[in-house]
Amino acid sequence: MLAGRIRRAPFLVASPVTGMPDPRSLWEERFGAAEYVFGTEPNGFLQARVGDLPAGRALCLAEGEGRNAVFLAQSGWDVASVDLTEAGVAKTLRLAAERGVEVDANQGDLATFDLGEAQWDVIVSIFAHVPPPVRRDLHRRVASALAPGGVLLLEAYTPDQVGRGTGGPPVAELTMTLDGLRDELAGLELLHGEELEREVVEGHGHNGTGAVVQVIARRPV
Repeated sequence: MLAGRIRRAPFLVASPVTGMPDPRSLWEERFGAAEYVFGTEPNGFLQARVGDLPAGRALCLAEGEGRNAVFLAQSGWDVASVDLTEAGVAKTLRLAAERGVEVDANQGDLATFDLGEAQWDVIVSIFAHVPPPVRRDLHRRVASALAPGGVLLLEAYTPDQVGRGTGGPPVAELTMTLDGLRDELAGLELLHGEELEREVVEGHGHNGTGAVVQVIARRPV
């Protein structure tokens, strides 16, 4: 697994994309609260399609407080996770202990975190909204990090989500589209791809009708 690879991302004054306060400082504060901002139950798309995922080793990106990683561990996967915040990692480990499972939870920046090569049977990316240059490079590395036959499951908000007030990034640049993901995941076989509106009820952080894109993609054997 990824034990021993924890990277501590530096705090910055502002994001170069949005001009807003650095994402890490914002999320450290949010995840530092006792409550689980996005609840403790898994993402609905992941829960609905978990039967489509190959068994083995799973990596959860931008995992936040651990709900998806813990769900996969309970479902039989050997799970590692990475989140930008120390607070998120702490809550992931706490939730895993409460549910009686183990998760190799790591703190690190997706811009630089080493995903490895051809080693994950499943990679899960749920609302992992990062600046476009980081996202494009991350998705290239995701394609390489999947083992042959490995599967990426991704859900993200689309530009139509901005301004709805039900969760997600404040600017369209941080969202994703199906056409954009087709390009960024060009090395993978698209098994499922859809833009849609659905009710996203995940704690108080995501609560209401959301405009999302969902993708399941596989690395060729």
